[in-house]
Amino acid sequence: MTRAGKWYSGVVAAPGFIAIGSGPAGLSAAETFRDKHPHIPVRILSTDPALPYAKPPLSKEYLCGGHPNLDLHSAGWFARNRVDLVRGITVEHIDTANQHVVTAGGQIYPYWHLVIASGSVPVRLTIPGAETALSLRSFADAVALKMAVRYADSAVVIGGGLIGCEAAACLADRGIATTMVAAEAVPLQRRFGIEAGDRVAKILSDNGVRFHGNSAVTAIEDTRVLLDDGSAVDGDLVVAATGVRPDIRLAEGLNTRDGRIVVDEHMHTSVRNVYAAGDVALAVNVTAGRPVPAEHWRDAAHQGRVAGLTAAGYPAVWDIVPGFSCTIGDSVLKYRGWGAHYEHSRLVEHRNGFTVWYEAGGEIVGALTFNADEDYQRAERLLRSHAPLAS
Repeated sequence: MTRAGKWYSGVVAAPGFIAIGSGPAGLSAAETFRDKHPHIPVRILSTDPALPYAKPPLSKEYLCGGHPNLDLHSAGWFARNRVDLVRGITVEHIDTANQHVVTAGGQIYPYWHLVIASGSVPVRLTIPGAETALSLRSFADAVALKMAVRYADSAVVIGGGLIGCEAAACLADRGIATTMVAAEAVPLQRRFGIEAGDRVAKILSDNGVRFHGNSAVTAIEDTRVLLDDGSAVDGDLVVAATGVRPDIRLAEGLNTRDGRIVVDEHMHTSVRNVYAAGDVALAVNVTAGRPVPAEHWRDAAHQGRVAGLTAAGYPAVWDIVPGFSCTIGDSVLKYRGWGAHYEHSRLVEHRNGFTVWYEAGGEIVGALTFNADEDYQRAERLLRSHAPLAS
């Protein structure tokens, strides 16, 4: 069999359920389908050579020097549950007409139901010396970074997002002189606004991280990071925390929007028997009443479960209110809401923390809290009821 002049070696497995990706969405989908159909072949195809693992601890406990159990399941679990985990394999093409996927090695895996859960890929730096910067997206990245920490006296974290804040605090906690460089005036500004960013900058400072805002990195030279104002920051270790983008290279023939695969509340794509979940999906959340991007672990796992149930023939919809936490040293920020878009924000100071309420169209669309768990719980009620914040 050929496609575009390339020889494919042939079918290597019986048809059944396939999840592309071993992250929370793909694993949850496969687990759920297997639970409902004990005898239909279930397969996970993953580019990652490691057993499925939890990613949130990589920039928290793991990098900070702890030894959390990252594995989501042992190899024995996959064997006992007859879930075929194929690691270190890249899917090159999905043939939706004939219902099979083709790998870079030419193997063909036929499917009855397919879940695309390929996650995200890092946004790469495009500056001289970028190849010397380390990233923090996979377990292999975390291992390399953790080893590099042993030999570093100073570090520069490029990017002021969630992962960058967590990683910077961990590096500083391990005795490394750490500077965070970002294009925004304050950390997390694009996502949460200037007032929240000011408070996060203070939290970073309290954890020993120097923040250098309104700066673009122009090059990395040896142990220096050069900035667009002509200055430089010393760093034996450079970490690129420059964000990610959904990996939708397999979305050919599927409806996409805003860089994601369009799915309904059941995780159906525009093609029969093909579903998408996690970072790659733009799914309808029935509680929000509109499409909402899933950007975090908990949401991806729930979408995967919905996809697995739907593929198995059971009723399921995505209806939870998305949320996540960010740990900077000993400080934990919690967010609950529908994503980045908002029209107005309102910061409320508390004795030992704060809440930022985000509004659009006359209703609450999100809340960021620090030491304000009552507001965090209240936010879910307001989000579910589409209510405004009372004065």
